[in-house]
Amino acid sequence: MLLPGESHLTAPEARGFSGIDTWVFDLDNTLYPHDARVWPQVDERITLYVMNLFGLDGISARALQKYFYHRYGTTLRALMAEWKIDPYEFLDFAHDIDHSGIALDPGLGVAIEGLPGRKLILTNGSRRHAENVAKKLGILDHFEDVFDIAAADFVPKPERTAYEKFLDRHGVDPTRSALFEDIAKNLVVPHDLGMATVLVVPRTIDPFRESFEQEAVRAPHIDHITNDLAGFLTDRVAPALAA
Repeated sequence: MLLPGESHLTAPEARGFSGIDTWVFDLDNTLYPHDARVWPQVDERITLYVMNLFGLDGISARALQKYFYHRYGTTLRALMAEWKIDPYEFLDFAHDIDHSGIALDPGLGVAIEGLPGRKLILTNGSRRHAENVAKKLGILDHFEDVFDIAAADFVPKPERTAYEKFLDRHGVDPTRSALFEDIAKNLVVPHDLGMATVLVVPRTIDPFRESFEQEAVRAPHIDHITNDLAGFLTDRVAPALAA
C-alpha cells in the first residue's frame, strides 16, 4: 500500500520508461478521479438495464449484475453469451450519462502531451464514451486512437485476447510500451507480454467500487503505483526519459 503522504511507488525490479515509444491508458477511473462521478453513473445504468431486461427490482438486479461481473468479467459479456443481447444498444444505454462533473485537467493534458511517441486509449467501454470523457478532460487531441470493447470483439480485459488484438491492430511492440490501468488484475497479461505497468489508484477511498478494484497491490506484475497520474508523468516519467 502507499504510505500516508506518498503518491508514487516503484518496485525494486521495476521496468523503467527508457525506450518506451507507445503510451497506453485505460479510461475509467484512470484518466479521471472518482469524484468526477463517471463510473457510478455507468454502473447505475447497467443495473437499470438488467432491471428492465429481467423485470427485477433494484436489489435483485444489482446482485445479478455483480454475479455477471465476477463470472464473466463484464455484465455485457454475460448478457451476450447467455441472452444474445445487442451489445451496441447496451453500450449506448450504459454510457448515456451526465458529463458535467468531469473537470478540465490542464496538468494532465500537458503531462500526456509531453510523452514522446504514440498515445492510445485501451478501454472495456465504448469508443464514444471514451471520446466524450477525454474531450471533457481536455486530453482527447493527444491520443492517436481509442481501442474499445467492440474493437476487441467484445472480449474484455483482463483476457489475453483483448490485449493481443490491441497490440496487433495498432502495431505496438509491448516491450516498448507502458500501460496505465486502475485494476491490478488487468496488468497481469500486459506485464507478461513485456509492457511496463503502472497501477493508478484513487487518492481517497471510492465508495462506489469494491475494495479489490482500488487496492495499491504490490505484486510482480506491477512495476509502479501512483495515486496522482499527472504528477507521476511529471515527477517519475519525464525525468527518466530525460536521463
